[in-house]
Amino acid sequence: MNRRVVYTRGGSPADVLTVIEEPEPAAPGRGQVLIRTTAFPVHPGDLHPIETYPGEAVEPVTPGIEATGVVEAIGPGTRVAPGVEVGGRVTVFPQPGSWSQWFVADAEAVVAVPEGLPDEVAAQMLANPLTAVMLRREAQEHVAFGYDGLLVQTAAGSSVGRLVTGVAQFHNFALINIVRSERGAAELRKRFPDVPVVATEHPGWADEVRKAAGGRPVSVALDPIGGKMAGSLVDLLAPGGKLVSYGMIAEEPISVPASTLVSKSLTLQGKNIISGWPSEASPEKRASDIATAKQIALALTDQFDVAATYGLGELADAVAHAVQPGKVGTVLVRPW
Repeated sequence: MNRRVVYTRGGSPADVLTVIEEPEPAAPGRGQVLIRTTAFPVHPGDLHPIETYPGEAVEPVTPGIEATGVVEAIGPGTRVAPGVEVGGRVTVFPQPGSWSQWFVADAEAVVAVPEGLPDEVAAQMLANPLTAVMLRREAQEHVAFGYDGLLVQTAAGSSVGRLVTGVAQFHNFALINIVRSERGAAELRKRFPDVPVVATEHPGWADEVRKAAGGRPVSVALDPIGGKMAGSLVDLLAPGGKLVSYGMIAEEPISVPASTLVSKSLTLQGKNIISGWPSEASPEKRASDIATAKQIALALTDQFDVAATYGLGELADAVAHAVQPGKVGTVLVRPW
C-alpha cells in the first residue's frame, strides 16, 4: 500500500491535510521515474497553496515540491540525468505531489544525490540552494554589485538566508544580514562572525544597517517577507537600487510611494523558484544550476539544519512547526 498526504479544500494545513492509503503506483511510463520516498521537507511555501486553495477539489490534491528517495523503476526509453539508476539515491525538484511514500516523477526533475550526502541534507539539496543561486544571479545583475555596492537580506537566519550568506562569503560579496530578534542575530554571528547582523526588534535598526554599511551604497536587497519590511528596505536602497522579493511571509501588501520609485530610479523584482526557474532557464543553465546546488550542499552541509523530523502520523505537528517563528532549520517528514 501507498500512504499519501492529500487535501480536498483550502484552509489551515494542520486541519485540512490528511493521509490516505491506496495501491502502490503503477510502473512508470516513458519519461517517468518511480521513487520510494525516504524523506521530504516541509517548506513554508508548500503550505501557502493549501491555505489559499479555492473551493473544493474534484480529486484529492497532494502537496509538496521536493523529496529524496530511491529509484525503484525507470520508464522504458526514458533519458535520465547522470547517476540516476535503479536502486540509486535521488532528489526530485520541482515535483508537485511529492508528499507520498511512492510517487512517479518527471525524469527531468530527478537528480542523483552525491555519494555520502545524508538524507537530511539530500531532502533539502535543490529548492533552497537553487533559490540561493537564483538570488545571487539577481544581485549580480546590478552594476554596482561586487564593487562598492552592498547586499542586504532579511530573514537571514532562515535556511535560504544562511545559504545566501555562505555563497556571499565564498564569492567575497559584501553583505549585511537582517533578522527579527537579537537572539537570532547572536546565533547568526556564531555561524558567520565576519558578516554584520542587525535585529529589527531594535527601534533604530535601519540606522544600524546604514552604520554597518559604512557609507557604501545599499545596491540590492533580498526579501522573502514583503509588507512593511519591503517598504523599509526601499528606504535603505541607494538610487538605482534593486529590491528582489521572493516570498510572502507578511500578510499585508507592499506599499511604496511612486515618488520614491521614480526619484530613486528603483527596481522591484519578484522571483519564484518553483515556476520561474524551470521556465526561465535553458536546459544548459538548469544543469549548471543543479551542479552548483550540489556543490553548495557538499560545501555548506553544516548549514542544512533540521528543525525536527516527524512521521506521517505526526503531520499536523510537522506543518505547525514549519511556520513556527524563530525555527532554525527545515522540518522533515520520513514517510515510512
